[in-house]
Amino acid sequence: MQSLARIHTSVRHCSRFFLNEFQRRTRSFTSRSSSALSDQLLINDIDSFVLVEGNASSRTVVLNRPSVLNALNVPLMSRLHKLYESWEDNPDIGFVVMKGNGNAFCAGADIVSVRDMIKKGNIEGSKEIFRRVYSFAYLLHTYLKPNVAILDGVTMGGGAAISIPGTFRIATDKTVYATPETIIGLHPDAGASFHLSHLPGYLGEYLGLTGDRLNGVEMIACGLATHYSHSANVREIEECLKNLITDDPSVIETSLEKYSDFDYPDNNSVLKRMEMVDKCFSHDTVEEIIDALESEAAKTNDGWCNSTLKKLKYASPLSLKISFRSIREGRFQTLDQCLIREFQMTSLAMSCQISGDFCEGVRARMVDKDFAPKWDPPSLEHVSTDMVDHYFSPLSPLEPELDLPTKQREAFT
Repeated sequence: MQSLARIHTSVRHCSRFFLNEFQRRTRSFTSRSSSALSDQLLINDIDSFVLVEGNASSRTVVLNRPSVLNALNVPLMSRLHKLYESWEDNPDIGFVVMKGNGNAFCAGADIVSVRDMIKKGNIEGSKEIFRRVYSFAYLLHTYLKPNVAILDGVTMGGGAAISIPGTFRIATDKTVYATPETIIGLHPDAGASFHLSHLPGYLGEYLGLTGDRLNGVEMIACGLATHYSHSANVREIEECLKNLITDDPSVIETSLEKYSDFDYPDNNSVLKRMEMVDKCFSHDTVEEIIDALESEAAKTNDGWCNSTLKKLKYASPLSLKISFRSIREGRFQTLDQCLIREFQMTSLAMSCQISGDFCEGVRARMVDKDFAPKWDPPSLEHVSTDMVDHYFSPLSPLEPELDLPTKQREAFT
């Protein structure tokens, strides 16, 4: 098992590389204060889903749909994208901060509304939120200014997509991270196949297939977060960032380090079971993974193996197979390639051509809440190779693919 110390060192080296890369690529910043804007809310609409706070030389965006855990919809993503684009060209703004209002950072896309659109026959409308989220994930990945995400609460699915590609991700003792798409008949998307596939060992396959949760300590240990701090420190962190006048990521890094707390994952953490995770999830098919877990459970009577099997058997069989292949392909692809492929997969899921598992999964989990989805196909043996292959085939000429500005915005490598 890779030691936590080695993982932490690797994360630090990676973080330092990105700091150097930012310093090389960003324009020099003229230190100047915007005192007239300090501590004011720049709100065009009092009911806006995205609030903006003007600071000394930064802007803070606040995701503002607390009643639905700041779930993403098209108006929210449209405003977020426009704001970030305008700030990138503004010499008075050195960096950007993102946080959520209430008890969540962001629980992902508003999947109940997406399901409603599909049920009403508005397939193109159901795809649009995913197109917006994927495009913003690429914008964040290529952003020319440092950005900070404060993940003080639920951070799932699309919530991870709009934060993980950024410069700094602050996890806290209230952070709950997950990619739970297989239990709603979808697949880890919006860049998740890229990020999960780059985690230590086969942790990404485990998280992507089971939908298991990580806490803030586990996020920093495996590299999904860059900093960890107790939630009680968040207000001080925000005040510190508001007063910074800089576009230098190393200055931001130094400021964040002042509030960093150190802790180890507890004994029940999956990170303490990486040897078993790698042993079982390194296989080449979902069926082989399940066989390995059953074999280990029979030999050791390990409760973790039985719990993991239960999670896999609850998930959509089709989702398990396409998610597994997606994460494996992500190991050899760039983020933009993953996003384009994931959009193809999601478009097919929204069309319900092969299966209606997405609508059924959302119904069982979020609408009727009976937690008894009726998957179609009902089991792994009923999921054919042709079905899976179809999700990885190009869209038809009549269906627009995800258009990312890869020539204008070169990703960091």
